[in-house]
Amino acid sequence: MAAPDAGPADAGDRPLRARAIGGEELKAFTHPLRMAMYSALRDYGPATATQLARRLGESSGQTSYHLRQLERHGFVEDDPEHTGGRERWWRPRSFSVADPVMIADPAQAPAVRAMFDLVIADRVRVLRQFFEAVMAEVADDDESAGTDTMTALMTKAEAKAMLEEVQLLLNEHTDRAKARAAAGDVEGRRRMRVFFDVVPLIDEATGDVVGPAVASPSAASPS
Repeated sequence: MAAPDAGPADAGDRPLRARAIGGEELKAFTHPLRMAMYSALRDYGPATATQLARRLGESSGQTSYHLRQLERHGFVEDDPEHTGGRERWWRPRSFSVADPVMIADPAQAPAVRAMFDLVIADRVRVLRQFFEAVMAEVADDDESAGTDTMTALMTKAEAKAMLEEVQLLLNEHTDRAKARAAAGDVEGRRRMRVFFDVVPLIDEATGDVVGPAVASPSAASPS
């Protein structure tokens, strides 16, 4: 799972994958209000505890406390574009859950599932809102937005290479856009969400990874 990156503008200095977190951090993150605040920061950009409280219908005391907990575990940080005010402005930090041992640990299962549920729900919510806005003619159905799905037989090495190449390309484009916006080029800009998933297909009937199709004996060519 990744959030808007808070790293340097030079894509060459950025890792292909976000900071990996451990079990303690994951448990701290998967509090309902903390996940809601993190999602709001991703969707709408940096905000104060008061602004998040207003958006989420909570008290500023609650949002302030949980923001400090998110900061303690490395999920949010001060926004350098807003300094010197009466309230702190916060922005999200990227992270990922990449440790297969932690993911498979039964003790971590509730937190892992809560985090993955958030990832899935976020994709469904954003895509549904966009398509409903297009149908209602609130959003333009132009060539700057689109979805695509592809399926191919690939080795693990091929899939890994594709994943890293696309991640690097995404880093380059988003970093250039951030640099231009920081330089004052904000005309016509809007917040865009990019989803990118590379996963093996799982057979719903067997639970196994889907491999090459095997011809049945009746369909095989005669010898």
